[in-house]
Amino acid sequence: MAALERIVIGFDTSLRSTGVGVVQVLGSVRKALHFAPIRVPQSRPMSQALQMIDEEVGRLLDTFHPTEAALETVFYAKNARTAMILCHARGVVVMNCAKRGIPVYEYAPSEIKRAVTGTGAAEKAQVQAMVARILSLPPPIQNDAADALAMAITHIHRTTGVLALQPESI
Repeated sequence: MAALERIVIGFDTSLRSTGVGVVQVLGSVRKALHFAPIRVPQSRPMSQALQMIDEEVGRLLDTFHPTEAALETVFYAKNARTAMILCHARGVVVMNCAKRGIPVYEYAPSEIKRAVTGTGAAEKAQVQAMVARILSLPPPIQNDAADALAMAITHIHRTTGVLALQPESI
């Protein structure tokens, strides 16, 4: 029986540097197909930044045809303005996935760290190193891209195998 291919895309949303990581799963083999930030110049107002994110996310979804998407849960920021801006960028990603029928799943930061490193209190450098090891990539991986790949890996771990959880999409 042939293994079922899955393509999981992870997003680490931000207005100026949204990390994207695309992971192909074929049987027990996991392969990074793409990992990079979507960079938006500081000189662009929020409306133009969101448009740039929208266009690039749409292009990536149409290029890689992911079967699932993973995001970090909304967190509680000390600065309400920062949280609102992040939610705008997150909404662009969720909307793009919804328009294409791609289910979106979300995971808490501690769950992502635990799935990748074994501890929910891991530092960024530990997450980056383990993402590189899991996907056989040369380190270092850019921060936002590593976080996005970690989200994709978390979703794969949570939905694969005998003890797989069945998370509900948002």
